[in-house]
Amino acid sequence: MLPRRVDHIGIAVNNLEEACKFWEALGLKSTGVEEVADQKVKVAFFPVGDSEIELLESTSPDGPIAKFIEKNGQGIQHFAIRVDNIDEAIAEMQDKGFRMIDKVSRYGAGGAKIAFMHPKSTGGVLLELSERV
Repeated sequence: MLPRRVDHIGIAVNNLEEACKFWEALGLKSTGVEEVADQKVKVAFFPVGDSEIELLESTSPDGPIAKFIEKNGQGIQHFAIRVDNIDEAIAEMQDKGFRMIDKVSRYGAGGAKIAFMHPKSTGGVLLELSERV
């Protein structure tokens, strides 16, 4: 696995519409809002060069973003690294002894195939592997 670039930085927010106003004030333009029902989240992406800022608002009080905000407050929730082949990346990381939250890739926002690595294996960082198709 050779990481290609930082795909995006995920930021947990209480209110997506309000959070978007800050990034728009910086001169950034959102690519739109998308809901990922199985992850209980609404997201907005803001391209910044070759990477993006991803704002995440929970759509349910029991969703992972709601739980993150309850425990940590709003802020950076994860970093995503772009890979060419998500399935090979998952297998390689497991072979090297790293703990995966997702042992099989799943659908993510923006049409990506994603898998999360457990923060206990990455020095405390929730790392998302992302393959854009």
